[in-house]
Amino acid sequence: MIMSRIETAPDHTQGDLTERLLAGLPAEAVLTDPDITASYANDMASFCPAGAPAVVVLPRTVEEVQHVMRTATALRVPVVPQGARTGLSGGANASDGCIVLSLTKMDRILEISPVDRIAVVEPGVINATLSRAVNEQGLYYPPDPSSWEMCTIGGNIGTASGGLCCVKYGVTAEYVLGLDVVLADGRLMSTGRRTAKGVAGYDMTRLFVGSEGSLGIVVRAVLGLRPQPPQQLVLAAEFASAAAACDAVCRIMAGGHVPSLLEIMDRTTVKAVNDLSHMGLPETTEALLLAAFDTPDPAPDLAAVGALCEAAGATQVVPADDAAESELLLQARRLSLTALEAVRGVTMIDDVCVPRSRLGDLIEGVERIAEKHQLTIGVVAHAGDGNTHPTVCFDAADLDESRRARESFDEIMALGLELGGTITGEHGVGVLKKEWLAREIGPVGIEMQRGIKQVFDPLGILNPGKLF
Repeated sequence: MIMSRIETAPDHTQGDLTERLLAGLPAEAVLTDPDITASYANDMASFCPAGAPAVVVLPRTVEEVQHVMRTATALRVPVVPQGARTGLSGGANASDGCIVLSLTKMDRILEISPVDRIAVVEPGVINATLSRAVNEQGLYYPPDPSSWEMCTIGGNIGTASGGLCCVKYGVTAEYVLGLDVVLADGRLMSTGRRTAKGVAGYDMTRLFVGSEGSLGIVVRAVLGLRPQPPQQLVLAAEFASAAAACDAVCRIMAGGHVPSLLEIMDRTTVKAVNDLSHMGLPETTEALLLAAFDTPDPAPDLAAVGALCEAAGATQVVPADDAAESELLLQARRLSLTALEAVRGVTMIDDVCVPRSRLGDLIEGVERIAEKHQLTIGVVAHAGDGNTHPTVCFDAADLDESRRARESFDEIMALGLELGGTITGEHGVGVLKKEWLAREIGPVGIEMQRGIKQVFDPLGILNPGKLF
């Protein structure tokens, strides 16, 4: 329905589009060389089609973004917003003839306020850059996706991304207090607040978080900050089965503990990390559980969690002695997806979130699916919040293996819903999971979401073909 509205656009030529864009943008901000524009066609997702952009625009100011959207509205040209293109669902993939609106040049940190505990940033700011900047003032921005050294705040907002610390600190949505958004017709709207509290009107800010650029273009964000916590210490526990490791997770959460991190790596992932980095992780283990605490004195917390792991059947429990040893263990976790990609050259990363109590069922189900399709599927999970990343490894040049990879991906999605979960905890829907979004929220939910889209984007030019 959205695409059909765009198809009724008035005729225009590539030259007309470029000329109109250049009327309000510097020449260096408008890229038309097909070899260059093709490099902006897609994000990091597998099995997601991408079109050929007509032009790539790299604005530096809000006014330039407004000019792009006014031009797009006048000519009925689709606009695909992009950040660093580290996404894993095809949400930033170009459509044929679109304007790719890359926001990476809008990368200023405008304000950091220790008193109000906020940061005001442009969308192209790198997550790690912001984190380090606020750390220098004794503050902490918790959301930390695995791609935090590359991904942008705008992209994090677009997908409502999470990270390793979500079990204690929550996801991006909980830290976005206010936004400036350029709408499809070029108008600028401000949402939310910079105060500690505020309930004026509908929560429009939350509506834009996770909308994947389908409702408007975020050009400024007010983000909540926390005091910087002490350095965390990590504990590693080995288990003879994934079920035992998941039992330990349930015991930890039921016991009222609040770890700053609680992660699981299955045997396939541990082996892949060892093969890539030669870190010497215990390959005899069926599951490796990492728990961390950032309390002023983490030793008692680690001891209590270690005892719960042993009660659940851990074969070995090793608490880190210092920050350096903790960082070594966390580095193994951060290498997981890179290591799994090295197994067969290409990965398809799932993002299924289930209730913590069903985490073991999900991991065991993935093992059965891997055996059925004769594929390597590693599972790494933010165990504390039930967010799993089953990662299908395959050879993209092998058509049969690629088919089995896609089938296994769909079966994992179905399993997640069957267990009372959701199709995405932090990666978004994009192109990859459109069918599954419809299954999860149902026809009435899709109708309401399309209605919201219609209000904000009546011509259907904002990131068309994504979500639904």
